Amino acid sequence: MKRFLKIYMDKPELAALILLLLLMGIFQSQSEGVFLSLDNLRGVLGILPEMALVAIGVTVLMICGEFDLSVGAVFALMPMSMAVLMVTGISFSLALIAGLLVCVFIGLLNGFLTIRFAIPSFITTLGMMFVARSLTVVISGGFPPLLPADLPTWLFTSFVGPGELVRMSFIWFVAIAGLVSLLLSRTNFGNWIRATGGFLPAAAALGIPTARVKIACFILCSVLSGFAGLIQVLRLGSPLPSIGEGMELQAVAAAVIGGTALTGGVGAVLGGIVGVALIRVIDNGLVLSQVDANWFKFAIGSLTIFAVVANSWLRKRAKSIKVEV
Repeated sequence: MKRFLKIYMDKPELAALILLLLLMGIFQSQSEGVFLSLDNLRGVLGILPEMALVAIGVTVLMICGEFDLSVGAVFALMPMSMAVLMVTGISFSLALIAGLLVCVFIGLLNGFLTIRFAIPSFITTLGMMFVARSLTVVISGGFPPLLPADLPTWLFTSFVGPGELVRMSFIWFVAIAGLVSLLLSRTNFGNWIRATGGFLPAAAALGIPTARVKIACFILCSVLSGFAGLIQVLRLGSPLPSIGEGMELQAVAAAVIGGTALTGGVGAVLGGIVGVALIRVIDNGLVLSQVDANWFKFAIGSLTIFAVVANSWLRKRAKSIKVEV
């Protein structure tokens, strides 16, 4: 037991990974072998990056001790901004830069307001969620604009790899996940993020620029959400104002299920990704197992509560063992 708790404290995402493998085995059996078929895996992996990129940003921000409930609205606003600009004749590359700058501004504003006025980020980003969602509808004019026919959609949506198993978006996702993971685990800035979320007064006393660290995490979270929204819009072929609704809650659930502490300081990019994979596996597995799809939210809610309770209990047990030693 002591060995397991030590491993858990070092790698809190392992519990979610074990559960993921267990559920995959159950759904493979219940679906009579369809779940792990090439066609089904292609479908699951094809849409996984869209939520996973959002979850990566949310995970990093939660490790830093903050929340962002505006990610779902930014997910819709960024590609809508791009689409409106491209309709006026602006090139895809310039529209992409402008859309990412919109995300940077929203993240900067979220961080500045939260820190400058000592407002809980839950409240700040809740307000920004409504603002960004409203702006998305307003700039669309009530109707989704038509995307130009010459967009380089292949760069994000074309299938690649053996058996054309994954889309290019999956390659983008793996590259970004690897870079952010290295940022957290191999750089001083990653240590600053954990220290800021773990115990803010101590981090500030050590000379860590905690305000700038938090603002940087807010910006990263918004940029990843906007980029994920772009990927979904290019896959669907239309920038709908309603995309991303409810995604903020699923992203937070994925981070928590993956072992990220609600109090900050603890978590990993891999944990957030495993949490998203669990959500996608449950969604897909319930359908293939011919279970009423209305049980999906029940399953995610129950899993989130279980993860919070289990993680809290395991951390307390691990701390008590360390004291005894």
